[in-house]
Amino acid sequence: MFKIQKFDLLVSVYIFCICVAELMGGKTFPLLTIGTFKLNASVAIFVLPLIFTINDVITEVYGKERTRSVIRSGLFIIFLIFAFSIFATSLPPSMRFVASEKAYDTIFGLSARIAAASLTAFTLAEFMDVFIFAKIREILGKKALWLRNNASNFVSQFVDTSVFMFLAFYAFDKGFGDNFAFLVSLILPYWLLKCFMSIIETPLVYLGVNWLKKEKK
Repeated sequence: MFKIQKFDLLVSVYIFCICVAELMGGKTFPLLTIGTFKLNASVAIFVLPLIFTINDVITEVYGKERTRSVIRSGLFIIFLIFAFSIFATSLPPSMRFVASEKAYDTIFGLSARIAAASLTAFTLAEFMDVFIFAKIREILGKKALWLRNNASNFVSQFVDTSVFMFLAFYAFDKGFGDNFAFLVSLILPYWLLKCFMSIIETPLVYLGVNWLKKEKK
């Protein structure tokens, strides 16, 4: 009576992670303090590695073309979120919601630059993740799933982080040296944190592949 196909459920979780990252990822929290250096992370750190993990699970079971189709669907969802956010924030509020309009616009009125940076970085990283995972599988076969998962995640997460930070925060009124130092201070710790989360989530890849293969049989 209440039956959900495993692949459909996995794609639903994938879309959920994308929506959470895009809509709620603007909040950061203090994560670690080393001396005078404080590392903050976006709440999206809890779902971003899972997005790439799901990519690898689907690629392992159904192949890269099926994964690319899911990625394209995810990109379409991001576009719809941004488009509807612009539409919703442009509408005048009713009298009951005038007081909360500023907060609503702050949360959902994302700038065009941030939106473009997020969409561009996500697109490049997602397709690179699938490409690297599939290439390593061609070389090693079906063994070393942990290596394929983490190698593809490490590279794609670096691309995702670097491209987003560059497009979103590069200051054109400052010199290259100032920008380089600032962007590295953002990119490096955040990328290492994503890599750490990817390693932690490695068992989920094995569980996900075994779980999904049972339905495919």
